Amino acid sequence: MTTIISMLRGVNVGGHNQIKMDALRALYESLGLKNPKTYVQSGNVVFRTKERDLVQLAQQIEKAIEQKFGFRPGVILRTSSDLNDVVAKNPFAKQRGINPGKLLVVFVNEQPGQDDGDLLQRTKAAGEEVKAIGREFYLYFPNGAGRSKLFAAVGKLKKSGTSRNWNTVTKLLEMANEIEMSR
Repeated sequence: MTTIISMLRGVNVGGHNQIKMDALRALYESLGLKNPKTYVQSGNVVFRTKERDLVQLAQQIEKAIEQKFGFRPGVILRTSSDLNDVVAKNPFAKQRGINPGKLLVVFVNEQPGQDDGDLLQRTKAAGEEVKAIGREFYLYFPNGAGRSKLFAAVGKLKKSGTSRNWNTVTKLLEMANEIEMSR
């Protein structure tokens, strides 16, 4: 069995697309996904599965959420190994003074193209940084993401994705490691 981290796009944001986490865990269990654990209210679920086709699994989860809750969020899946690589490849890890609450990772379904990276580079403000590695963009907002044009540009990417701050990324990896250890 593989440990998977599932991140839903646009769930419980601004009063829209509401899902209670106990209902989300029950939905994952109904799909045969083992030992689902949720983290915070934004649709993060860590679970185990025998399924190897993650594209098909994401579509299955999206369809089940639509049938149960009436909307279809994007579902981004990463294995625990994938997420371990995301943490290990953090281009800001050795930079001093980085506030982990202001570092975001944007997870996309496909390898970002040059156009995606160019869009983000063009829209960043002074002090903001963006780096693409694999299927992720690492974004640093020293003044926060609230009014950032760079953060707004993430929504214009040609790829479906979702973002998590660094604290959430590392917590999800910790949860995945705990599930791996308990098998």
